[in-house]
Amino acid sequence: KFAMVAPDVQIDDGKGTILISSEEGETEANNHRKLSDFGIRNGTRLQADDFLQDYTLLINVLHSEDLEKDVEFEVVGDAPEKVGPKPPEPTPKNITNGSDDGAQPSTSTGK
Repeated sequence: KFAMVAPDVQIDDGKGTILISSEEGETEANNHRKLSDFGIRNGTRLQADDFLQDYTLLINVLHSEDLEKDVEFEVVGDAPEKVGPKPPEPTPKNITNGSDDGAQPSTSTGK
């Protein structure tokens, strides 16, 4: 729903409880758990970050009994436009001696 590529999701409670990690296998045990298993209730706030897209969402969880049949959740509010991966950083063009480390030729004289 949020077009995230590699999300990290944590409860925004100052404790840093991670629900979803972009590191493979780190939070796999959470996949079949319910939000209530983590103490997430009506009014809980989640923070979702996608480093690859430089993209952060704050999600307010609101409980509702009025969802249609077979609907697990609903996104209400301003859903972001689809965001793509960050464009690659431009590489500097000032290459010296085939190296891009910024090294300059030596100007010292040998004695």
